[in-house]
Amino acid sequence: MHTETLLAKKLSALLPHLDERSRRLVAASEAMALPRGGTSLVRRCCGMSRTTIIAGMRDLRDGVVLPAGRVRREGGGRKRFTQNHPGFQDTLDRLVSPSTRGDPERALLWTCKSTRKLADALAHGGLAVSHETVAQALRDAGYSLQGNRKTEEGNQHEDRDAQFMHINAVVGEELANGRPVVSVDTKKKELIGNYANKGRQWLPKGEAKPVNGHDFAAPEVPRAFPYGVYDLGRNTGFVNVGTDHDTAAFAVASIRGWWRAEGRRLYAAATRLTITADGGGSNGCRLRLWKMELQKLADDTGLEIAVCHFPPGTSKWNKVEHRLFSFISSNWRGEPLKDYETVVSLIARTTTAKGLKVTCRLDRRRYAVGTKVSAREISTVNIIRAEFHGEWNYTIRPSITATH
Repeated sequence: MHTETLLAKKLSALLPHLDERSRRLVAASEAMALPRGGTSLVRRCCGMSRTTIIAGMRDLRDGVVLPAGRVRREGGGRKRFTQNHPGFQDTLDRLVSPSTRGDPERALLWTCKSTRKLADALAHGGLAVSHETVAQALRDAGYSLQGNRKTEEGNQHEDRDAQFMHINAVVGEELANGRPVVSVDTKKKELIGNYANKGRQWLPKGEAKPVNGHDFAAPEVPRAFPYGVYDLGRNTGFVNVGTDHDTAAFAVASIRGWWRAEGRRLYAAATRLTITADGGGSNGCRLRLWKMELQKLADDTGLEIAVCHFPPGTSKWNKVEHRLFSFISSNWRGEPLKDYETVVSLIARTTTAKGLKVTCRLDRRRYAVGTKVSAREISTVNIIRAEFHGEWNYTIRPSITATH
């Protein structure tokens, strides 16, 4: 009994600091040093199985030396379930296929059945397998676990994905060459006043902020129009908060404000600015005023302005939405936007763990609605349309007569 107690103390102090192979060899060496019954004694002291200890004794007798970093010989250990059951993957595929989602020509697939239900179904078919093994087999087959995804937006343009790839190629090339690329859009207009704002914030119990009982504001209630300019290369945002109307003139004025405040300093040598924008709204691809205002911006700055519009119904893919606007909404959740100063302050304080910094300013200028641009006026725009969907992809160059 004294020998067993001392051995148990020795092994309990030593084994936790060793890897699998070292533990096996230490236990085996102790067993070999003891008289008959040593294997059983070591098993009781350290908790290893007799099979493991005997395997270690065999390695010591045979003088087995493994390469650095290995704890078992090549091919050692328990075989994977799929190796012992070669038909398992086919059986799983047949079980999953009725609920498979995704484009069959794409590598990414997903299933709406849980791994536990799939494991139960396999067990009823005579294959006892854990849900973890099912999950690994699905991953190996190219499946992934996903929730609902909002991708169906009515009639999708047949060249939607091709336009995405075009935008990705253009943006990638511009960023690789150190040229400025910005994503722009207008955030949802906000009521100014003591109105409820979605979300909750931590406050002392019973001290929730009282707000108006309804949000049906009269037309004369002031509104804020935050227009965002997100710099893809530097992860910075510039927001121009308008107080009048969200027009094409306001949109381009916001881009001009970003260039004057930040862009021309950060990209002093730039000769070209690339803009990704939605296909509708104040920066829509069909708006003549948008193009006329961009021509003025090109003339003022001397920049070629390349524009890539997202296809209809795909605004959520615009980077400004989920890299800037989403964090602004999160930052002011549950906070009534009582005045314009509050809006500007909350936007300017928006940051993220990845280093997003936001500049915000208030724009009290008036922007006329219903401005008409004649065919003669639009013909003066120095626009070069791309071969692929020129209505979505085009470059506006400074006028020949423009001076800088």
